[in-house]
Amino acid sequence: MTKPIGVQLYSVRDDSTKDFLGVLKRIASLGYKLVEPAGLYDIRPREFRKIIQDLGMDMVSSHTPWVASINNVGECMDIADELGLKRVVCGYGPEQFKDLDSIKRTAENTTRVYEILQRNGYELFQHNHWFEFNRFDGRLAYEIYRDLIPEGVKFQIDCFWSTNYGKENPVEMLRKFADRTVLLHMKDGICQQQKAEGETGYKNGLLDQPIELLPLGTGTLPIPELVKAAPQQVEAIIVELDYCSVEMWKALEQSYRYMTENGLAAGNR
Repeated sequence: MTKPIGVQLYSVRDDSTKDFLGVLKRIASLGYKLVEPAGLYDIRPREFRKIIQDLGMDMVSSHTPWVASINNVGECMDIADELGLKRVVCGYGPEQFKDLDSIKRTAENTTRVYEILQRNGYELFQHNHWFEFNRFDGRLAYEIYRDLIPEGVKFQIDCFWSTNYGKENPVEMLRKFADRTVLLHMKDGICQQQKAEGETGYKNGLLDQPIELLPLGTGTLPIPELVKAAPQQVEAIIVELDYCSVEMWKALEQSYRYMTENGLAAGNR
């Protein structure tokens, strides 16, 4: 079955600080079925839910709330409940995956968070970047981590970042985690371009621009193969462009057309 297409609203964060309602209306006009929030910009969660539904859209996930540790699990559950969601996201930075000891500590944190959420009827899913796909003695950091956390923790695989700057095959990476994957993030660009040695991709806590990102269908990511390899339980394909070489709104429109006109995702237009 063709998966619905959505937008991770981090892609339009700059415009969202100025006119978030206008951003949501524009996303709807492009035809996207879903949005995935990354901040609510002073709109109450329940009101946000009503706004997007009135615009003919919905959500199956959100990066607000983002659970970091047991210290904010309660708040995350409250926000998720107001949004009408029963899943909460987690994710980490490069320091939490820099070596085997860090991976073990990260897995212990995730396990504690998962146990609280699971007891209260919420699902935990995890979003990746590129550093989880570094290797230690030939084994992926994310594989080591996966084997240390409960089987109930799900994954939202960012297919582009799973290449780790072209070092890994994204279709193979998706298949490795297919049994737990419930959502896909899709961005495009030049996967083969390597980052500088030691570069994390972050500056002052924000994503730097170490590689060229492009509208979907114009880079080197094998998107049709990834869609074909997506496990049945994947609920949606979420477009996320952290930045783009093309003007962002043009890139989102072009990405929507590529995915829907090629039968790779289902939209509202």
